[in-house]
Amino acid sequence: MDLSLDMLTSIPSVISHHYKAGTINWPMGIYITLVHIVGVVGALKVLDCKMETLMWAFILWPISGFGITVGVHRLWSHRSYSASFPVRFALMLCNSIANQGSIFHWARDHRVHHKYSETDADPHNATRGFFFAHMGWLYVKKHPEVVRAGKELDFTDLYEDPVVMFQKKLDPWFALYMCFVFPAQIATRFWGEEFWNGFFVAGALRYMLVLHFTWLVNSAAHLYGDHPYDVLSYPAENPYVSFFAVGEGWHNWHHKYPFDYAASEFGISSQFNPSKLCIDLLAAVGLVWGRKRGTAAWEMGRARRDRDREAGVPLPKAPPRPWEVKKAAKSD
Repeated sequence: MDLSLDMLTSIPSVISHHYKAGTINWPMGIYITLVHIVGVVGALKVLDCKMETLMWAFILWPISGFGITVGVHRLWSHRSYSASFPVRFALMLCNSIANQGSIFHWARDHRVHHKYSETDADPHNATRGFFFAHMGWLYVKKHPEVVRAGKELDFTDLYEDPVVMFQKKLDPWFALYMCFVFPAQIATRFWGEEFWNGFFVAGALRYMLVLHFTWLVNSAAHLYGDHPYDVLSYPAENPYVSFFAVGEGWHNWHHKYPFDYAASEFGISSQFNPSKLCIDLLAAVGLVWGRKRGTAAWEMGRARRDRDREAGVPLPKAPPRPWEVKKAAKSD
């Protein structure tokens, strides 16, 4: 269901259902719960920190965000551009600070998500509701269709990338170090912050927030917003998500043209997309190349849509979503 009071009140019954079915993912569920506990501790320590530590935590938001958006998403998942070894290595470090699973596993699940979006084979299927798409999918075991789909896709390119394999070999210890300990060490070394303040604020609190910013792409950007490019698609254009996820909220375009390195139709002057700007700057100095765009395909699609409109052919209409069907049935 969508984000509503019904969704919140149904969570206990959903937990009970999965407990009885034996489908709770206990290791991941315990980990995500602990992440939120230490994140709350970080929130309580904010006033104890030096201003430099708070600025460091803020800067780590886009740094870790780029490890997801510029790195594992647009480069490794979709191969929307090519990057030199120094860029790939730097993005791997940023991705490790983000600590959202290894590049290999993130890219594997994301490719499955795109191929089977909003089906049982989608790891965070939005038809199962806002909470499931946001974070509930991490608390339960993968649907058998997700496992099957993951075995069918080809990940040879990931296996052949030494940067990806280096991180995968050290997973999860290197990412845990980069996410929690490294930020604290920087704060302690360069401006004399107490280690645990850096650990809980620049590490844990920042990590928890960036996790939710990323999860909003799976939940809010699949449920709320406009659909100018594909009216039948769940993913939507959501500027609020794009702000928090450093440019990843233009999701209707992205699911229509997943090969597009910008993940949006327009640039930074029209749509908030610092991730595109980062890639463009790297391209300007020759560190990345082969940037792919979906604009030509959209121009042809838009022309076809205009011709249909002139001929009186209406746009297709998306079917009601599961919770809308449920609400309609209750009202009858």
